[in-house]
Amino acid sequence: MNTNFFTPYIHNFLFILLRAGIVIVLLPFFGSANFPAQIKIGLAVAVAVILAPIIDIKIPGKGAIPLMVIHEVLLGMTFAFVARVVFFAIEMAGQMISNAMGLSIANVFNPEIGQSTEMSQLLGFIVMLVFLSMDAHHDLIYMFVRSYEWLPAGEMSIGNLVPVVVSLGSTMFIIALKLSAPVILTMVISHMLLGFVYKAAPQINIFFVAYPIYIVVGLVVLIVGMPVLLGVTGNYIGTIKDEMARVLIAVKG
Repeated sequence: MNTNFFTPYIHNFLFILLRAGIVIVLLPFFGSANFPAQIKIGLAVAVAVILAPIIDIKIPGKGAIPLMVIHEVLLGMTFAFVARVVFFAIEMAGQMISNAMGLSIANVFNPEIGQSTEMSQLLGFIVMLVFLSMDAHHDLIYMFVRSYEWLPAGEMSIGNLVPVVVSLGSTMFIIALKLSAPVILTMVISHMLLGFVYKAAPQINIFFVAYPIYIVVGLVVLIVGMPVLLGVTGNYIGTIKDEMARVLIAVKG
């Protein structure tokens, strides 16, 4: 066996492994804490081995290597952030919904419990199923390979990265507000109605009566609005591929 076959591609392998490792660790599904670390490492190495003979990484000189490494790290994080925008948004929306429904009231009585994450985990699990059912993970792999065509190693402009990240952050907040708005608005109306009840009958301990009502009403709104939630998240997941192409072109130096 000729062991020198792979020697010319060592630097290609290392740079591709750097970008692939960061992306896989941070991607949805692949980057989950429940996803075995051995499979993550094996997947990153397999991608690097397959692409090393195909993609040619041009290094201007040894002095350019540290800067190229920084560019690869930032690009990998940006690539994964684009893919996780919907999941960050759904986590934020779940926290907003939990606060509106009063699920975080336990933290008032016992601060050691921490924030209520049940709703975020439930919505995140549902969106992950939508993500996998739409084969969006295949699109991520495809876009990762195409990223070397649109943005070769070392050609990223860090100056163009800031407005892109700001734009993605604003998109994340918009998605979170869209997803949580029905429940929050319903809770506001419920607060107003229970306020009228308290004024009519002050002897009612409205504090303990209201929270079960908030939880039931919030769950009903979530169940009724689930098709809309799935439609909104599905639309954004469907545009991840185009959004990644836009970001890669935008940050090119």
